[in-house]
Amino acid sequence: MKFLTGLLAAIVLVACMGASHAVVRIADDRGGRIGTYVDRYQDLRQSGDTVIIDGLCASACTIVLGAIPRDRICVTSHATLGFHAAWDFGSNGRAVTNSEATHMLYSMYPSQVKRWISQRGGLTPHMLFLRGRQLQAMYKPCYLDAQASASRPLRRSAPPAEQLESARGQLLH
Repeated sequence: MKFLTGLLAAIVLVACMGASHAVVRIADDRGGRIGTYVDRYQDLRQSGDTVIIDGLCASACTIVLGAIPRDRICVTSHATLGFHAAWDFGSNGRAVTNSEATHMLYSMYPSQVKRWISQRGGLTPHMLFLRGRQLQAMYKPCYLDAQASASRPLRRSAPPAEQLESARGQLLH
């Protein structure tokens, strides 16, 4: 009887493990190459993990808004999103706006975020910050706000070389 009870408990535990998902916390992400973030968030979308935005998520990091279903994203009172036009280095080494990549980036955002960006003049080289009440009106609050702020941010490991290769040709930020 003890064996049968133990076996049943083990089966239930294994079944529950398959249904559980982790939480990924974004706290200080200034962005990077668009392709790297597209790959990262595609993997995150497939994982079923929930995303807590609990600090700065700027530039390419904001692709998370279009890649992860809205019901799997929550924001804390510390959350700040930063948006700007995509750019690349010009022949003289200076940043040059890339309108095609900027359009692609903009098209990834949910309609309410697009509307907010448009009301502020669109994506330009200057950073636009979405935070506070405006952000919390668009995304659900993280009910564990205090605990999320106290924990260390989770870092995803660097994408494999083949994923980095797929990002070749993408723009910085």
